[in-house]
Amino acid sequence: MPTLYPRDTLNFLRKLTPRRVINATKVTASYYATRWLQRPVVWGKPFTVSFEPTTACNLRCPECPSGLREFTRPTGNLKADFFRRTLDDIADRLLYLIFYFQGEPYINPDFLDMVKEASDRGVYTITSTNGHFLNDANAKRTIESGLDRLIISVDGTTQEVYEQYRKAGKLETVLQGARNLVKWKAELQSPTPHLIFQFLVVKPNEHQMADVVQLADEIGIDEVKFKSAQLYDYEHGNPLMPEQEQYARYYKKGDGTYGIKNKLQNHCWKLWHSCVITWDGLVAPCCFDKDVTHRLGDVKTDSLHDVWEGAAYDDFRTKLLKGRSEIDICQNCTEGCEVWLGAEV
Repeated sequence: MPTLYPRDTLNFLRKLTPRRVINATKVTASYYATRWLQRPVVWGKPFTVSFEPTTACNLRCPECPSGLREFTRPTGNLKADFFRRTLDDIADRLLYLIFYFQGEPYINPDFLDMVKEASDRGVYTITSTNGHFLNDANAKRTIESGLDRLIISVDGTTQEVYEQYRKAGKLETVLQGARNLVKWKAELQSPTPHLIFQFLVVKPNEHQMADVVQLADEIGIDEVKFKSAQLYDYEHGNPLMPEQEQYARYYKKGDGTYGIKNKLQNHCWKLWHSCVITWDGLVAPCCFDKDVTHRLGDVKTDSLHDVWEGAAYDDFRTKLLKGRSEIDICQNCTEGCEVWLGAEV
């Protein structure tokens, strides 16, 4: 279970409104009603929405469609005016707005303006970055945007180790960006964003797990999060699989092949409380549908509320309840297999 951080928790609680709490209660109740009745029950609207700022990325990470340049869907940047129109429909019910799906958010030149737009409406905002665009000016703008939580990928504490996964990345650039953020938080006397070093545990870097905690402490980062890696080619093993079994999403079977740890029960919380919106307005069921092969709607032409209660969403939820293992994007789903470091740094 993740550790609660008092300042971050208080910041989140301050943004709750009666409408947001009532909507979240309705959504939660509908999820449990669905599990009891074994048919889709939908009350309320999604209270977690992920917006994709861009599909572009400067790195070449080996397990990422963006890094591998393997998208089959169109690529591009989220437009600020489209974002604002959509936000008009959903802001009053959102508990979280996540500015991330694929790509590096800071590549979109309007990214921080959109964060500020959401922040000004009292929405708790989160993003995840590879940290290569946090120069002094962007670091200052990030603090001023009101962003609430910033996850920075730091998958190694030496360049040699870091670049084995973060292909084409420069560790010192990332660390300097983190220092810039800490500096501007202090100078602007801002309690936000809550800064997280996320460490994707793979075999090449697992020996540096203690080192990243020390590094985060030295820089002034609030939290370190260890995350297990989703691997596309895992059945016969993968050189990225860590030796520490607790940080692996896969287990070795008796015949020598590997299977996923998740038992894939026929229900999924994500389909009741969250959704993903691509840069061009397509609605995906969750972050595992990276190419949006299961298109549930288009918020360029319909409101998210109509999409949420539409036939495509209802059909997908029904299929999930009947047999999650039969849905391709669910077959490598490891929702709930993350490991958190239980100490503030």
